[in-house]
Amino acid sequence: MTLSYANEQPLARIAFAFSTLFWLVLIVGTLGIGAIFLGILFLGYLFAQSGFISYVRGNGVRVGADQLPDLHQRYTECCQRVGITSRPEIYVLNAHGMLNALAARFLRRNYLILFSDVLDALAEHPDSIDFYLGHELGHIQRGHLRWAGFLAPAAMLPLLGAAYSRAREYTCDLYGLACCDVPKDAAYGLAVLATGECSLDKVDLNRLARQSDDTGGFWMSYHELSSDYPWLTKRLRRVMAADGSRPVHFPSRHKLAWLLALMMPRLAAGAGGGLAGMMGMVAIVGILAAIGIPNFLAFQIKSKLAQAGEIREQIIASGNAYIAEAQAMPPSLEAMGLANDLSNLAVKGVAIEGQSFVIELRGQLDGKRIVLQPYVESGELMWDCRSDVEEKFLSAACGSGAEPALARAQAEAPVRETAEAPAPAAEPATPAASAGAANEVTCGEEFRSTEAYQALGPAGQEQLREACNSWRLEQLDAQVRAGR
Repeated sequence: MTLSYANEQPLARIAFAFSTLFWLVLIVGTLGIGAIFLGILFLGYLFAQSGFISYVRGNGVRVGADQLPDLHQRYTECCQRVGITSRPEIYVLNAHGMLNALAARFLRRNYLILFSDVLDALAEHPDSIDFYLGHELGHIQRGHLRWAGFLAPAAMLPLLGAAYSRAREYTCDLYGLACCDVPKDAAYGLAVLATGECSLDKVDLNRLARQSDDTGGFWMSYHELSSDYPWLTKRLRRVMAADGSRPVHFPSRHKLAWLLALMMPRLAAGAGGGLAGMMGMVAIVGILAAIGIPNFLAFQIKSKLAQAGEIREQIIASGNAYIAEAQAMPPSLEAMGLANDLSNLAVKGVAIEGQSFVIELRGQLDGKRIVLQPYVESGELMWDCRSDVEEKFLSAACGSGAEPALARAQAEAPVRETAEAPAPAAEPATPAASAGAANEVTCGEEFRSTEAYQALGPAGQEQLREACNSWRLEQLDAQVRAGR
């Protein structure tokens, strides 16, 4: 007999693929910062899970060869039947009326817990206890506990998360059946969950199993599609037909129930289940929203500026050629071999305003500009780049050679809006503010850090820069003429 339900492996592969993608997006999308928050969540899990395991070990009875030996013998034989060599610790715990058992994992150690009430309920059918032992060992053997945290994102998905959980339950029922000598023992083990201790022998198991014929209605279908567990009557019917003598057929689920279950969020999923599982996933989504989205938006802006950089480099290359030949600013983009409507997905257009090339950005950077201004220094044509984008994006806007000082200069001297706009009125004249003051000293980079330059104010600094550009072009022209 195979110990795996047919749908478990396909669903596990889908869940694994989705969860892998989710964690990659989380870690890469938050530039690794999300891992820190996951570490905090893991720390919370350690405290919660350690509390439960400590409660079990402090209040339960640990089963061994010298403690509840009959139960220990059953447990030993069941481990051998399902191929478990490293046996988990097994405890009996008073659950105050709850009929069930569970497997748990903490820090790479597995535990199996039987509730005392289920042992009492099956006192007349002791072989049925083997079903509980086998079922929980199935969860451990199949790695359901080991991979629960990793597969938590998939567990939160509508339809998929619940379907994978139900498939695991069917698989573990097969493990429980493998530990029973006859299917009827497993059937009693399941039926006691419905009947309780007093009524088990009074119930017709076949009639109870046939109640699964009534599970095809809308509400029955919807609630099973949203649940981590199959209907008990379906589980009972599968176990009773495990000898293969009778095929198992269940009614098709209502089509509208599939649609509704697809649209409803999963409120109980994963190893934590219920509110704990939901809160964990909400925290992860919050991390993505708080950290991943801003990083993603920053990446988009840098991508746009990289596209604008392509046009910036075209302007510089063509400008170098034209200015070296004509010894003057070009009258238009077309004159320097570029299209007058030069643009791309990041650039709205390019205009020549006075001594500058103004690149108008679009999209997320709509209204922002990159200003390129050619000048001559030591006989070499250079380019000054300024932009009103955020300083952290300046290097992306102006290239790797951009300096923070350029951003400060832009803040002090905003780009004029149109080429036709009159030059800003000069502030009260100072020796450095007039065009006649443009010389090797006042046009040098060091002068910009002096108090005299700061005293000019924005308008005077703009006037001086334009005067220096004209002076540098004159110097270059003189050098060219002298060399002829």
